[in-house]
Amino acid sequence: MTDTPPPPDYDFVVLGAGIVGSAIARELAGYHHTVALVEARDDVGDGTSKANTAILHTGFDAKPGTLESRMVSRGYTLLSEYAQQTGIPVERSGAILVAWNDEELAALPGLRDKAADNGYPHCDIIDADEVYRLVPALGDGALGGLTVPDESIICTWTTNLALATEAVARGVTLRTRTRAESVTVQPERTILHTSSGDISARWVINAAGLGADYIDREFGYDRFHVTPRRGELLVYDKLARPLIDKIVLPVPTSRGKGVLVSPTIYGNVMLGPTAEDLTDRSATATSEAGFEFLLDKGAKLMPRLLEEEVTATYAGLRAATDHGDYLVEVDHDRRYVLVGGIRSTGLTSGMAVAEYVGELLTKAGALDSARTELPPPPRMPNIGEAFTRPYQDAELIARDSEYGRVVCFCERVTAGEIRDAYQSLIPPAGLEGLRRRTRAMNGRCQGFFCGAEVGSLVAAHRCAAGSPEAAETRKEAVR
Repeated sequence: MTDTPPPPDYDFVVLGAGIVGSAIARELAGYHHTVALVEARDDVGDGTSKANTAILHTGFDAKPGTLESRMVSRGYTLLSEYAQQTGIPVERSGAILVAWNDEELAALPGLRDKAADNGYPHCDIIDADEVYRLVPALGDGALGGLTVPDESIICTWTTNLALATEAVARGVTLRTRTRAESVTVQPERTILHTSSGDISARWVINAAGLGADYIDREFGYDRFHVTPRRGELLVYDKLARPLIDKIVLPVPTSRGKGVLVSPTIYGNVMLGPTAEDLTDRSATATSEAGFEFLLDKGAKLMPRLLEEEVTATYAGLRAATDHGDYLVEVDHDRRYVLVGGIRSTGLTSGMAVAEYVGELLTKAGALDSARTELPPPPRMPNIGEAFTRPYQDAELIARDSEYGRVVCFCERVTAGEIRDAYQSLIPPAGLEGLRRRTRAMNGRCQGFFCGAEVGSLVAAHRCAAGSPEAAETRKEAVR
């Protein structure tokens, strides 16, 4: 009879490989500690982080004095710099907050003052003529607007992948398909009981998004509750892009920022999101009622947009809570950090939240000295439409002809990009992961024409890597 081997042991285990969790793992890996990044799904960024409005926020409309306001403002600076270092595509589109009635028009001065209180003094109130000069395709009836010149569109997929990739490059152990189910807090360690076996940790960082309140209760708390808030969006064809080059925002309400019209980093136009509170934390299906709501809003916001083709629809779940702010708290006795209630602004604030967690852990005496030698940040493949793509790069194609072999014609994705994705530090776990890394099958045909060839390429790369899922990939692509 053999003894049961001890569970793998780490100084820090971060639960959740979305943007916030990946950023925290990257931050902790800058110190002399062992770190694991644990994700219930089969790929990084496959939860709430993958489906949002993909806006890099200035934080102009956050509640002044809150942790969220501070983190979004700091995060905007950190992520802007990181995007330049890593090649995360960002377009400085700017935004206009549009007032459609007298009440909303009267609210604009207060919103401008709030922005200044948040450290963003660059908003200007404009009249209706200027609104229509900036966005000629806007529907009738706008009374005025508020400009936010530094709001930007960004690739949320590349952001998440860059942070996770750098974490792994720094030595973090990534464990996907590993759902934390319960914990046993011991005097010196905590044993995480997961779907793939036990894991031992000195400290546990809970960045589990929709499941963060469940994990929090495992540590003896009942301080917040997550309500999954479904946001459905319509994505219009690239032919619609000339209609709009700025983010058009509504005056925000207590339920959120409302329905917006925005260009996307991939060259499309997006309408949404809805805001529907649910009980099912896995309900990411779209709905007829949601589409009707968006089309009704779109008919007022930009009627010409509704004449264009919808090429994709999707829904994401936001981790709405009954707490009015981010919850980032350290329990020194249990060696536990809660990072909860981060909501959709976590895309912008994630790096700042990670920095803040590092500061709190330093004050708690949990972090040793910082490492003096770290690998450089990764240079990410560009999937932004406004920047040079491989199929456009003659020098790159001359060096490697696979970058000239277009496989997905809607999105101009090449065989070289698919190969690179599977040879990367964190290869995609499935076709959805490949979409997020390359845009393959993400265009107007949604894989109808290219699915078989993409599936064959993926299967070949998986076979070369010894993956047992190769045959299933072909079937999935053909379906």
